[in-house]
Amino acid sequence: MAEFSFDVVSEYDHAELTNALDQARREVGTRFDFKGTDPQIDHKGDLIVLEASTEDRAKAAYQVLVEKAARRGLSGKLFKPEAPKTVGRGRGQIEVKLNAGISDDLARDLQKRIRNVSPKLQVRIQGDQLRVVSKEKDTLQAVIKALRDAEDIPVPLQFTNYR
Repeated sequence: MAEFSFDVVSEYDHAELTNALDQARREVGTRFDFKGTDPQIDHKGDLIVLEASTEDRAKAAYQVLVEKAARRGLSGKLFKPEAPKTVGRGRGQIEVKLNAGISDDLARDLQKRIRNVSPKLQVRIQGDQLRVVSKEKDTLQAVIKALRDAEDIPVPLQFTNYR
């Protein structure tokens, strides 16, 4: 009998993130409520730094970034903002870490959640992804639905290699 499987991963499209950052930079540069606040959005590796004339304007720039990312298909769970802080000359700054990848603890938690759906499933942790194998497609679809509906998973999940 045939076996069906899929992989659970947590990653993001770098090109879409770059496009979302460019769109956010353009919008905060042209919007009237950002006039004179000199907003800046810098991306360095897994860190995005938002800076504006005040902490409130930096928070507003963060909201613009999240909206643009959502339009490009990036999950809001991808962004982990730290508390706004005041830097030189009273400027507000927010550091946003990119939250992707499945840690070992999260992989074990996901493994338990998947086994709760059906104990007949085989779940293997392979580095930073999980392989879920079953003899029934319906069971796999139930697992995907259960993981998508779970609000307390801290990273965005994607389901790839569905066979």
